[in-house]
Amino acid sequence: MSSGGWYRVVGWFWSHSAVRYLVVGGGAFLVDVGLLALLHDVFGVPLVAATPTAFLLSFAVTFLLQRTFTFGTEAGLATSAAKYTALVAFNTVATTGIVAAGSALGLPWIVGKVVAVVSTTVWNYFAYRFWIFARRSRPGR
Repeated sequence: MSSGGWYRVVGWFWSHSAVRYLVVGGGAFLVDVGLLALLHDVFGVPLVAATPTAFLLSFAVTFLLQRTFTFGTEAGLATSAAKYTALVAFNTVATTGIVAAGSALGLPWIVGKVVAVVSTTVWNYFAYRFWIFARRSRPGR
């Protein structure tokens, strides 16, 4: 395939919000896991405190990147931030519970973290696209 063909293929994939969502989310996951490992494994912060701390810090960065880069929303900042905050609260409880449950079952914390990330990744995409960063319908469209 010629270089022009590759550019078209990459451009086609990149035009889909789901691809951009996964790229931003993948970067956020690396930040989240890195912070969790640093807090828990290096500094000895208990898992129940380190997990939500790392999660919330990475989620703040994710909001800004998903809003501007992935979905390019016209939704009001205050409205989308309020909805996002509600989702963050739900995800924080869900993530902490999943990681703690995995740990209680004797699994390494990373296993619970991966399960939590897969779960939140799926429901977050739909929440972002259709609720938090939903495009406003325009008259005549």
